[in-house]
Amino acid sequence: MNARIVVLELSRIEAAHLARLVVQFGDLLQDSIADDEDPAIARLVPAAYVDEEAAREFRRLTEADLLDRRRDDAERVLASLGDSAALPEDLDDPALLEQAQVRLDPLTARAWLRTLAAIRLVLASRLGIEVAEDHDPDDPRFGIYDWLGYRLDGLVAAVDID
Repeated sequence: MNARIVVLELSRIEAAHLARLVVQFGDLLQDSIADDEDPAIARLVPAAYVDEEAAREFRRLTEADLLDRRRDDAERVLASLGDSAALPEDLDDPALLEQAQVRLDPLTARAWLRTLAAIRLVLASRLGIEVAEDHDPDDPRFGIYDWLGYRLDGLVAAVDID
């Protein structure tokens, strides 16, 4: 990744919705301490070995650190959104559609990439997406999943430019 600043443009409503998703993601990670059977969490910490016992032991030793890093990434994303995610009191205010620029240094851009991908994994788990054929782009339940994919694709392209 280049050591340059990436400028991401989001409408204020997009930034607010994204912030809400990231907060919910952080809550899920926090709640995972008490619920190690959640399939969404399992997708975030996949098995490292085919052997079930070895995979279970590896997960036991690494899961907490990996989820802590995911929480740290989510906090970095929220911090970078800052005021751009603040909603006006009047939800009919045209300011919601104004574009906000979010400046991402290389470390923050990486946190965004990991967080958006992780949230998509959680949504895929909740929506029952295991393979591409499970996704119906005409089904409105997949709208947030698709929007995150669009934003993730754009961010990958932005950080990959030489």
